[in-house]
Amino acid sequence: MTTSSSDPDPILRRAVLPAPRSGRKRLAIFAASLGALGLASGLGFGLLGRQASARVDINIATPAPPPPPQTPIVEPAKPTPRNPGRIQVALMLDTSGSMGGLIEQARSQLWKIVTRLDAARRDGQRPQLEIALYEYGNPNRATEKSGWIRQIKPFTTDLDSVSEALFSLSVGGGDEYVGKAVATAIRDLEWSTRDGDLKLLFIAGNEDFDMGPVSPKKAMTAAKEKGVNVTAILCGDNDPTWSNGSKLASMGFFTIDQNQVVAHVDAPQDAEITRLGELLNATYIPFGAEGADGVARQLAQDGNAINSQPGSMVWRSMAKSSGNYTNSTWDLGDRFRAGGVELEKIANADLPPAMRGLLPEQRRAYVEGKLAERAQIQTRIQQLGNERTKFVAAAQGKSAGAQSLDTAMLTALSTQARAVGLQLE
Repeated sequence: MTTSSSDPDPILRRAVLPAPRSGRKRLAIFAASLGALGLASGLGFGLLGRQASARVDINIATPAPPPPPQTPIVEPAKPTPRNPGRIQVALMLDTSGSMGGLIEQARSQLWKIVTRLDAARRDGQRPQLEIALYEYGNPNRATEKSGWIRQIKPFTTDLDSVSEALFSLSVGGGDEYVGKAVATAIRDLEWSTRDGDLKLLFIAGNEDFDMGPVSPKKAMTAAKEKGVNVTAILCGDNDPTWSNGSKLASMGFFTIDQNQVVAHVDAPQDAEITRLGELLNATYIPFGAEGADGVARQLAQDGNAINSQPGSMVWRSMAKSSGNYTNSTWDLGDRFRAGGVELEKIANADLPPAMRGLLPEQRRAYVEGKLAERAQIQTRIQQLGNERTKFVAAAQGKSAGAQSLDTAMLTALSTQARAVGLQLE
């Protein structure tokens, strides 16, 4: 007879008793023994007769041991992408009477510089480009108290607004204070405080380097405290006050011909690059209070580039295909891509006519469609740009033209980029 018990004591796993020798007496003793163990009733010994068996098997199951503790599975942490940081470029232009050529070079070569800087990478990511613009030496738009220095644009990612500002400049006679100008920009601009960011100031002019109330050396002390590299660009023939003064102040130094028309090599890809650059405008979605002005500014800078020096619109079109060209202040596509807008919450009045009345999912589909169209055009421009680069390199060979504003700036940018761990692909 086999009986299960709830008693967890493993000692009672199996009990074997000898066969009875004196009938009921032995059986009663046996039953009493089981009763002491609390088992008599369960085994029915209160009703046992002479034919009862003297052997009883009692099997009490031992509880299964608890499972070993499980080691929690921890997913490996995904590496956080390193912040690629910023490239800050402050450009200070002498706009006194003889500097018309310098201004024209800045206007026409802005987009070349932007395009070249699109290749900058840190850990495979593109740093954010910010440009600031100053003029100095022009009493028509600045005060004597300021040292004839005027901030035109603080650091901004809105490159069309920088181009617009450049085309608003005109020349006028005045005194040019290099040291005062550098010190003012170092003090007033919001320079990055992040280690590894590239911070550059370029000052171009042609009057005596050490004129004014602030010495260039003192200005450079302030620049170094903020980690800003300053490059002096002399416009015209060699002037020892610039070459010696910049060396004494630990500045970079270049000499350029500000009146040179920058050489442009016509390439078979130019016409298509220009056409696609203008076609990109149709993929932008103006919204909000700044939408109309943003569209107007974009079209105006296309026109300025077309009417500027040869090749300017080609470079502008390539810049518009780059990651540095962004218009999130007025373009719904750039704002949506940056994650800074909830489409369903925008009032109909703030949307372009084509989007008014659309349901939330229809708004999203419209914006994503325009962004996909834009990406396709930009990719084609970049392909043509690569083909153009190869064509121009073969056409120019190893010949190098005279130094101009763009070549001086790009040379300094390349050197300083490597010093902070940026690669120019």
